[in-house]
Amino acid sequence: MSEEKLPQKPKDKRTKQYKEWVAKYETASEGVGDTVAKITKATGIDKAVKFLAGEDCGCDDRKDTLNHLFPYNKPNCFTEQEFEVLDELFSNPNWRLRTLLGEEIKALYVIYNRVMNTSDVPSGCGSCVTGRLNKLERLYKEYL
Repeated sequence: MSEEKLPQKPKDKRTKQYKEWVAKYETASEGVGDTVAKITKATGIDKAVKFLAGEDCGCDDRKDTLNHLFPYNKPNCFTEQEFEVLDELFSNPNWRLRTLLGEEIKALYVIYNRVMNTSDVPSGCGSCVTGRLNKLERLYKEYL
C-alpha cells in the first residue's frame, strides 16, 4: 500500500481546521487492531494490563498483527495509466449505457483489484461488475 503524505497539522488547537484534521487523520484506524486499542484505552483495560503484565505486555505487537490481518479498506492511488483508462470511460456521462466487452471488464477488474487490495475474479454478473465500477467511479471522481 502506498504511503500518502498527510497535510500539515494546524498549530492552533482552537480552530475548526485543527478539529477537522484530528477527526480525519489522527483518529483514523488502520485496521481492527487500532479499533481494539481505542476500546481498551477508553475502558481503561490497557492500564490494567500494563499494571499487571508490565509496560511490554505485547499489546503493540497484537495491534500490528490484527491491523495486518484485518485492515480497513483503504484504496491505493491510481497509476497514471489506470487513471487514463478510467478517464476515458467515466468522462462520458452516458458510460452506463455502453456495453463493455469482456476484455474491457477484465482490464477494469485488474485496476479494481490493485487499487482496492482484492483478488476478485471477473464474472458475468451484471450487478457485480456494476458495483465494482461504481466504487471505481467514486474514487475516480475524488481525483477530479
